[in-house]
Amino acid sequence: MFDSLASAAWLWVPCTLFAAAAQTVRNAAQRTLTDEVGALSATLVRFLFGLPLTVAWVAFLYWGPGSTARLPDFNLPYLGWIGMGAFFQIFATAALLRAMQERNFAVAVTLSKTEVLQVGLFSVVLLHELPTGMAVLAMVVATLGVLLLGLPRQGQLLSWRAWCSKSAMYGLLAGAGFAISTIGFRGGSLALGDAVPPWVAGAWGVLIAQTLQSIGLGGWVAWRTGLGPIFRAWRTSLLAGNMGAAASLAWFTAYAMHNVADVRTLGMIEVVFSYLVSRRILKESLSRPEQIGIALMLVGLVLICLPLGA
Repeated sequence: MFDSLASAAWLWVPCTLFAAAAQTVRNAAQRTLTDEVGALSATLVRFLFGLPLTVAWVAFLYWGPGSTARLPDFNLPYLGWIGMGAFFQIFATAALLRAMQERNFAVAVTLSKTEVLQVGLFSVVLLHELPTGMAVLAMVVATLGVLLLGLPRQGQLLSWRAWCSKSAMYGLLAGAGFAISTIGFRGGSLALGDAVPPWVAGAWGVLIAQTLQSIGLGGWVAWRTGLGPIFRAWRTSLLAGNMGAAASLAWFTAYAMHNVADVRTLGMIEVVFSYLVSRRILKESLSRPEQIGIALMLVGLVLICLPLGA
């Protein structure tokens, strides 16, 4: 059904944009849940309540109209990469939710985007994927915007206390965790080989990762606090889980199509979406330095897309 799209080199762009939009909705829902059930329980919701949607998508790929999908060869390197990605995604999501508790919603999300430079570095070391000169420039410009956004409102550029605030530390930890998890998921797609279509590789990656995360984190939360609170808040939990699953499916598909440095740099468009959420829904405002930081990130997004027209 999707075979005609397999050679579309640009398809990673709409996949990434959709993933960023869905992730913004998920973040907003999870932030609400964090105040009600705690960071770890809200993190579990992303995986547990998103699992049914992922199962339905995999079933559709195999039994939908005109399907030609085949079962991939799940080798040990593949499972190792996905397992690594799943673990660090839990860590990163929990750190991001704690960052949101400390600071403005849009800024907390933006702080996690320090992952971009780390993704570029890890992809060179672990995956041997070299970013282009334009991609490096885009990552640097966008990260400058992140660093500007990382300053507390009353902080100064050279203030050590500003750079060591709780929100900054949680944001940096989230960025590191997301960077490592991204490398794991991209490594898993590469381990399957080119014979597996990107949407099939992405769907299986999400399904296996979410299953591991639901079992591992679900067991811990059930033992520590119980699962009752997240099921009592089932409406918000379903929204967060389904949007998280939709975002993950799109992210994984983009990882299977293109190098992770470009994908995660373009994914910074989520910051703009988060800004709109802050202004329109959560009634939060951004200071002038934060607005300049977002502008720098937009410049980076334009730069990362320039090669598409070359």
